[in-house]
Amino acid sequence: MKPIRNSAKAVIIQNERVLLTKNVDQDGIFYLFPGGGQEKYEELKDAVVRECIEEIGCSVKVKDILFIREYIGKNHQFAEWDADIHQVEFYFECEMETKDEVFNGHNPDDAQIGVEWIELARMNEIRVYPDALVKPLMEGISTPRYIGDSN
Repeated sequence: MKPIRNSAKAVIIQNERVLLTKNVDQDGIFYLFPGGGQEKYEELKDAVVRECIEEIGCSVKVKDILFIREYIGKNHQFAEWDADIHQVEFYFECEMETKDEVFNGHNPDDAQIGVEWIELARMNEIRVYPDALVKPLMEGISTPRYIGDSN
């Protein structure tokens, strides 16, 4: 059994839009929040900064925690290949430190094909993971929350 993995993610909202990585799989296009696995001896906030540089090519200022999500692979549609995965994800409110909109991360995820600003009002029209964040983001974030095991 694999150990539980921590992941740090950025929620970057600007002008009623959220910045997401654009990815592709056998079912087509899907979107993720920039971020990834925490390394040993690395604080979560430092993991968010590093992962944003790698995936979107921009440094971010990390603010407060917004969501905590668990992903237990055996409970979801990707169980065929994700059954042994248990990940705890920490979603932080972030601000871009640069105003440059040229997104050239030097180490994107394997499925990543780009970066895109998505209007908050359109989030329910796209395939985004975790989908449990769509409604709270569309309605506006009031307090940090634990969203549990969700996809």
